[in-house]
Amino acid sequence: MRLARYAFLLFVPAIPLAQRQIDARFGAFRAQQEALYLTGEQIRRLSPGFEDLMADLYWLRTVQYYGHQRIWGGQRFELLGPLVDVVTDLDPRLEIAYRYGAIFLCERPPVGAGDCERGVALLEKGVRNNPLNWRLRQDLGFFLFTFLGDAKRGAVVLQEAARLPGAPFWLESMAAAILYKGGDRETSRRIWQGMYDQAEEGPMKYNALAHLRYLDALDRAEELTRLVRLYEERTGRKPDSLEQLRSLGLLRRPPVDPSGAPFSYDREKGTVTIDRRSGLWRPLDTGGM
Repeated sequence: MRLARYAFLLFVPAIPLAQRQIDARFGAFRAQQEALYLTGEQIRRLSPGFEDLMADLYWLRTVQYYGHQRIWGGQRFELLGPLVDVVTDLDPRLEIAYRYGAIFLCERPPVGAGDCERGVALLEKGVRNNPLNWRLRQDLGFFLFTFLGDAKRGAVVLQEAARLPGAPFWLESMAAAILYKGGDRETSRRIWQGMYDQAEEGPMKYNALAHLRYLDALDRAEELTRLVRLYEERTGRKPDSLEQLRSLGLLRRPPVDPSGAPFSYDREKGTVTIDRRSGLWRPLDTGGM
């Protein structure tokens, strides 16, 4: 049954047709009603000796709920927090529930719940329950910095993680970089690259890759804005489109972001940004992280 903990990778892209039919038969809010019946502690008392099994079942239901809401349910994730709390109350050692649950909670809609405070609180719970697990402490440090903008606290947590058995050597230098640089884009890139390199195949690795591509898009947009200014310096006017940069030999590759979507060009301001229709676009308050 332990394999059930990793079977959720099959559920995120799509919910099996049979289960969708069952859920439709019982109503759109079946998962919400079920999750409110019992707390993790109540389930633990009712199933002595089977806590791990119940944690597996509730974890599958949690990811099933997440996948359904993301694809068919209108991106309403109100029950993510309560469901993951039930899972981790039943099995406080279930690392995968803390790590992926935090991603589901922290990512902005429509990808996730956009509840970073709760996602960080979940990782803090994981650290309390698993004090020697450096991966949970690493994620907590990264999330504090990336999602809450708390570079100082994130650095402290990463330093704690670096001192645990089996922790990678680069955590200490990463903590120092965050502490002294205060959260610039290059530091953010190093954080996400570290997560990408360490993660197994699955949502966490894909999430880190998405952040890396977003940072690449920001860099490319800034480069194109610089070329627009250079064009204006040489011709006395702004280009009508980014393609006009080719006329002076300034543009050597298509003006598209890493997803292949064209950038948005504001001729009046002379600025280039990620287009809102691109899969890499994010609200401006993400701070480039």
